Amino acid sequence: MRTSILFSLVAFTASAVNAHAIFQRIKVNGVDQGQLVGVRAPAVDNPVKDVTSPDIACNTGLKAPVSTAVVTVPAGAIVSAWYQHVLGGPQMAGDKDNPIAASHKGPLMVYLAKVDNAGTASWTGLEWFKIAEEGLDITTGKWGVDTMIAGNGWWSFTMPSCVAAGQYLMRVELIALHSAYASGGAQFYFSCSNVKITGSGTTIGNDTAKFPGTYAANDPGILLNIYNGTLPNNDLKPYAIPGPKPMQC
Repeated sequence: MRTSILFSLVAFTASAVNAHAIFQRIKVNGVDQGQLVGVRAPAVDNPVKDVTSPDIACNTGLKAPVSTAVVTVPAGAIVSAWYQHVLGGPQMAGDKDNPIAASHKGPLMVYLAKVDNAGTASWTGLEWFKIAEEGLDITTGKWGVDTMIAGNGWWSFTMPSCVAAGQYLMRVELIALHSAYASGGAQFYFSCSNVKITGSGTTIGNDTAKFPGTYAANDPGILLNIYNGTLPNNDLKPYAIPGPKPMQC
């Protein structure tokens, strides 16, 4: 009996870990920038769950060596972020939960923070502004995570055409809400990346966020039960995406 219980626990743990994801790759206007190029990704796919931790800014346990490359992104470009279970993509045949378990419903969002040198900048104390997000479509029950899964791990957004040229840290975040009915149950999956935005834009978002500081454990978009019976569709009611609204041009 003890052996069977231990086996079940090991199997459950492996399954839970395999449901996780890492943002690790960027495309700009469809051009793949390469594995971990300009992306400061964690080495393992465990989520951050404490929104008061310094880890909520740009994650922890980063894969070494941390990339100092800076990816050029023209303002107005289509940018795509790639999530997979593990670095480099799935390593198990028939990995039905890659890029993330379908049960891990929730939003995706993107923040920028202006820095002098994106390749070497610290993320401590930065002022972040949001540029994109995808939450819940209350007409279909589809979440941002569903869009990412349908794209085989790729999720795309438009870099606002008015963003001021310069160097930034770019924070792409996914929040899994399947266990968010309990405090500390929401799971945050994100990496920061190094980007240089080009163009004639002059705007930096003025509705800024701090990490930690912006999110609270009891925010309505972080502590909630998204289930209507067995359907994780938030009862087709509007979902309040955490953080400020995206900047508008």
